[in-house]
Amino acid sequence: MRRSKWAILAFAALGTSWIVGAAQPATADPYDYPWCIQGKEEGYPGYCGYQTYQQCQASASGRAASCGINPRVAFSQQRVPPRAIR
Repeated sequence: MRRSKWAILAFAALGTSWIVGAAQPATADPYDYPWCIQGKEEGYPGYCGYQTYQQCQASASGRAASCGINPRVAFSQQRVPPRAIR
């Protein structure tokens, strides 16, 4: 009986931590930056955590890697402000 109570308590704690974690505000996702480092080690699209091309190039320097545009950013829909009603 005691083990089942602990098991239920553990699952309840896990469930609440999962729900609370999902409710946290989103932070900057490393996959939403415009530049990705691509190569054998990173694959495709690679690690997309660079805000500028220069940052990506500095990281790729001395490695068998190059920089490319993040496909998530390049092919995402552009946000258009709503039109004003006249």
